[in-house]
Amino acid sequence: MRFRLFTGFICAALVAQRGAIAKAPDLGDRARPNVVVVLADQWRAQAFGFAGDPNAQTPNLDRLAGVSARFVNAVAGLPVCSPTRASLLTGQRPLTHGVLINDVPLNPRARTLAKVFRSAGYDAGMIGKWHLDGRGRSDYIPPERRQGFNYWKAQECTHDYTNSSYYADRPEKLKWPGYDALAQTQDACDYLRRHQQSGKPFLLFLAWGPPHDPYSTAPLQYQARFDPAALRLRPNVPVGLEAQTRKILAGYYSHCFALDDCMGQVMRSLEETGLASNTILVFSADHGDMLGSQGMHKKQKPFDESIRVPMLIRWPVGLADRARSIDAPINSEDLMPTLLGLCGLPIPKSVEGLDYSGYLLGRTGQPPGDSATVILCAAPFGEWERRVGGREYRGIRTDRHTYVRDLNGPWLLFDNQVDPYQTNNLVGLVGPSPLQHDLDALLARKLKERQDAFLPAAHYIRKWGYRVDQNGTAPYTP
Repeated sequence: MRFRLFTGFICAALVAQRGAIAKAPDLGDRARPNVVVVLADQWRAQAFGFAGDPNAQTPNLDRLAGVSARFVNAVAGLPVCSPTRASLLTGQRPLTHGVLINDVPLNPRARTLAKVFRSAGYDAGMIGKWHLDGRGRSDYIPPERRQGFNYWKAQECTHDYTNSSYYADRPEKLKWPGYDALAQTQDACDYLRRHQQSGKPFLLFLAWGPPHDPYSTAPLQYQARFDPAALRLRPNVPVGLEAQTRKILAGYYSHCFALDDCMGQVMRSLEETGLASNTILVFSADHGDMLGSQGMHKKQKPFDESIRVPMLIRWPVGLADRARSIDAPINSEDLMPTLLGLCGLPIPKSVEGLDYSGYLLGRTGQPPGDSATVILCAAPFGEWERRVGGREYRGIRTDRHTYVRDLNGPWLLFDNQVDPYQTNNLVGLVGPSPLQHDLDALLARKLKERQDAFLPAAHYIRKWGYRVDQNGTAPYTP
């Protein structure tokens, strides 16, 4: 099993190192911008005031959305924690980097965002949740496995938000005081203040654990703002699940409200240090959360509550239009090349994602690609309700439609414009429609381009040498 895992790493390393490096765009006399990426865990795209959620209290993020490029159809192509994080850092699709489930390692020789920034003279900081080492959720991660980050206050994974540990430069376990997201945000603000003095450009990742469950552990002052009985449910929450859904939503929105305060601290620190004008600020999430919609919970499913994520990009001195909504889908692997393009840094040939920088900078009139991006589940594990069963699937999400096949054939088709809650599945109502035929052909073409044979999960488990239990879940500890 270890041999297969090593072989998978070698294959990925060859892909990561092949070819020359793409030419970087010229920024003229403009100083290289700093980059701050704030990543929440399991924060679905619908749960914001700016997205129209009547329950959400997100005034700071609403303000950020008002001055940002907002990708309204941003998706996590494989909506699970570790796969998304691997794609964000490598610019590669999951079937290339091989992180298809949680708690398996990203190749330490991968060409990552932090490594490219470091080679250009940047510092690179990582604070919070990592979830890419795959060698135990509470174990020390040495510098050679930190994927290029030289400032490190992180732990592989924990959701015990008031008893949260981390490591820094030594293998001594440290603890965040209180609610970890607040403490991590304070550390990020301190990082910004130090770099105000140094003048050295930087990349900073701030990765929070919330609003991922457990939903009931936000600080009490945030929980007090949400009465379960007063919350409005999405129409796709089935009858009989209302009380349970209201309870978990109250906790979920409490976490979100706390994180919105954290985001306000980051924004104020950028302003107070004078870094805001030439800092690219990104806010996103690794995937969404079903939260009772469709009678389901958590992630990995192809429905919008699971796959759609927030994606806000603000750069006051750089973007051609500081506040706009962009309909074109953007996927997890697209963020790395887009950030490198915005910073005028070379994009490695190993990158498979699309570079949106030309469009954001006003150099091109159209976004890249064909307004359709792939969503998938290659190896289902532990996140599926028994009545549904874990399903391997491949699908596409366009600016209007969702189309999904499982191993048995067409599964889901939604017109998200007329059916935003995805309650009317158009697959096979009276036989395949012209729309279904066209979307199926588009999906087939994209899978062929990616050399994705859409095989059962067992194939990928063997290929990458995963060690999993009967539910397809990798062990959390060695």
